[in-house]
Formats: sequence, structure tokens, C-alpha cells
Amino acid sequence: MQLAGARASLVLALTGVLLSLSPRARADEGDAPAPPAAAPAPARTPAESPAAPEGPAPAEGAAPQGSNVTARASAEVGGYVDSTATSVLTPSVAGTVEDPTAGWGISGRYLVDMVSAASPDIVSTASPNWKEVRHAGNLGFRYKPGNYGIAANASTSYTPDYLSLGASAQLTQELDEKNLTLVEGYGFGHDTIGRTGTPFSVFSRTLDYHSISLGASRVVNTGLVLGLFGDAVLERGDQSKPYRYVPVFAPDVAARVPAGASATSVANTRLQARPLEQLPLERDRFALTGRLAWRGESTTLRLEERGYADSWGLRASTTDARYFIDASRRFTIWPHGRFHVQNGTSFWKRAYSATSVHDLPALRTGDRELGPLFTVGAGGGMRIALGGAGSLDDLVWTTTLDGFYTAFSDAIYVTTRYSALLTTGMEVTF
Repeated sequence: MQLAGARASLVLALTGVLLSLSPRARADEGDAPAPPAAAPAPARTPAESPAAPEGPAPAEGAAPQGSNVTARASAEVGGYVDSTATSVLTPSVAGTVEDPTAGWGISGRYLVDMVSAASPDIVSTASPNWKEVRHAGNLGFRYKPGNYGIAANASTSYTPDYLSLGASAQLTQELDEKNLTLVEGYGFGHDTIGRTGTPFSVFSRTLDYHSISLGASRVVNTGLVLGLFGDAVLERGDQSKPYRYVPVFAPDVAARVPAGASATSVANTRLQARPLEQLPLERDRFALTGRLAWRGESTTLRLEERGYADSWGLRASTTDARYFIDASRRFTIWPHGRFHVQNGTSFWKRAYSATSVHDLPALRTGDRELGPLFTVGAGGGMRIALGGAGSLDDLVWTTTLDGFYTAFSDAIYVTTRYSALLTTGMEVTF
């Protein structure tokens, strides 16, 4: 659980790649240290807002007769490293069986997160290098025989101290000769938070969340698609990290603690009390995302802007852009740029103050991802179709590489973070 935020940001950083790639599994939101931040919301929406279509719907005509069942299998490995001594290795496998003619499809995915960290947050508590293995999987079903469709998904993830269960459903409606698509979705999740080595029956907390999504995409012309999607997530429960201790200082000392104060400096000036993190027991998250997809003769531009706000007072904006270039029928490359900026939550403080152990702040956190920050990212990817003539996409290899710089303007221990994210995978169609 200590590194759940690393998993969340890792997944967020990977989203938005070519639609032909296998969809990535969602990760639990949470803990620092984390890879580059994205608009943090709603991180627990089980059903992703659908991406804007590539272009206009095909012309109406006679549907092909008979079965058209196809199967796809994929394997992918993602790796993340950063300057705070955090690394994440995520191998995954996925499969899909579908019949586009009949309109149904079944999919599944399994992944393993292997996390290692020795960040200043961990060192400051005199803890050793921290490691965790997380298992996650999901199953999905969709059925869309005509202009109306439904999709359902069930997911779970497990570590010795965190169990997450979720389910979601989404409705799709196509109007105006399939040039207008409407989507509505709902999801529910139940998380159990504990401590490694302690049974959930002895110590655990629960977190429930409800997610609602609404969206629409419009085919404007043969090359332009616009989309607008809204998400809301209502969370109820204690999300406080049972491993995270928050340093507290005397009032006159707290005012002088500088950004980036070292673990040694903090240890020498804080009060003896080491209270655990305490977050609000409710959080309501809201996000509005606009998407643009433009297709030229051999290029595609995809832009996304997301605005975010929540009941903890956090406000954020994330801009993401990709420009796909079809170098040949088999080879596609693209540059990728990303910018994220946010303020801090209403209860965020670089250094919390108290006069004694009996006067601790009611709300307190050491998660710098809840403070003010900005992230700049750049990178790119390539996609190579290795199938035979007439079926190029039967075997596809895709690789992406992105680098990020994050600045924390009001946090102790760390003020900057450099990170890199590499993914590579193969997909085969039968």
C-alpha cells in the first residue's frame, strides 16, 4: 500500500496511447512517493470515459454474414524509475475474444506490480528499503448489436495490506447516423486497508466509492472528432496511510522549516511525537475532460485537457498531446507532451505545528502529492505492424518512452523529481 500512488500515476502516465494497444488496468490511488502526477481524478473511476472515435462511422450497408469471431492476446512490460529511489516493474498479459458482426466481446487482464523504494520519506522513519508485490486483474464484457450497447467490468487487486474490489457498467447510444455517441456509466468499489503481517480481522479500514460518468463525442467531419466527458467519484472511508508518520514542530520552529529540508534536519527539530497521517473521511472528486482527434492524410493529432476539483480543496489542470505520424503502412511514430499543475489541499502544510502531543492538528499528511506541484513530460513511441501482407495488424509491437520533471514548491525532503517510464509489448490476433 505504501507505494499505491506510484502504481496510480504509472497507469495515468500510460493512458492515451494508440487505441490499438491493449487497455491498461486501473491501479489503486494513494501513496507517495509517486511517479509524475496527473490530474488526480477521478482516479477510482472504474469505467474509463471512452476515447473519441478515430473518424466517422462507416457507411451503412449490408452486414457480413456468419461468424466473425476473432481473438487477441497481448503481453506487456512497463518499467518506472525516479530520482527518489523508487522503481516499479509491471509485467501484464491480456486477452480478448470478440465478434464485431454480432457486437459482443469478452476481455481479461492480469498484471503484477513489483515495487521497490528507499525514498527520503521512508529513510526519515528509519525504515529499510521497502518492497511490495501487487496482483491485479479484471474481466469485462460488452454487447452492442446496433445503436445501443452495454458494457460491464469487474476488477480486483491484492497486496498483503490492501484488497480492492470493484464493478462497473456503461451504456452507449449512437445517434445521428452514428455521428453522435453518448455514454453513461456507474461504478462501485470497496477497499480494505490493513497492515502487512496483520490479519484484516485484527486491523483494517474500509473505503467505499461510487463513480458516475457522462460523456459525448461528435464526428464533426471526415477528419475531426470532438468529445466532452464528465466524471464524479464519491469516496467514503478513512484513506489515511497506516505507515505514514507526519513530523510536527513547535510553532516558532515550523515557520522556519524550509522547502526541501533534509531528513536529518527534520529529525533534529521536530517534536518527539510522531503522529500518523489523518485525512478527511469523505472526498468528492469531479473532473471535466475535453478531447480532440484530428486525422490528416498520414498524421493524427490527439489533444486532451482535463480540469479537476475536489472537496479537499485541490484544483488541477492536465494537458496531454500526441501527434501520430504514419511513416509507412507498417510503422507509426509519435511525440508526446504532457503538462500538469495543481495547488495543495486546504489542510496541506509544509510543516505542521503543535504545542504538545495533546494539541496535534486534526488533519495532517506527509503526502507531497497533495501539495502544490507541477509536472512537465516529453517522450514518444512507435508501433510496428509485423503481420503478413493483407493482415498487417495480426502481430503488433509497440514501445513508448517518456521522461518527466516534477517540482514540489512547498514540501520537505524533496523539491524536484526526475523520472522515466518505458513500456514495450506485443499483441497477436488470431
